[in-house]
Amino acid sequence: MSEGVVIDIARQVVWVILKTAAPLLLVSLVIGLIISIFQTITSIQEQTLTFIPKFLSIMLIIVLCGGWMLNNMSGLFETLVANIPDYIR
Repeated sequence: MSEGVVIDIARQVVWVILKTAAPLLLVSLVIGLIISIFQTITSIQEQTLTFIPKFLSIMLIIVLCGGWMLNNMSGLFETLVANIPDYIR
């Protein structure tokens, strides 16, 4: 297996990780920002206030985008397994 093949596999893996994690991270970021603005406006200094809204929003995103996320990951796995003979040479 050449260096180029290893770099290509690593690039594919990183790209799938970014695509898969992006919806969860973006929703978590937006919810955290909204809660932080709310805390600043109301002067509430409770650190655990963001836990439940973030948890619920992430669960909702997993329900809505879970199939797409699973298809991305399984597609990468299928590609890697199908190309094992090429990688061995």
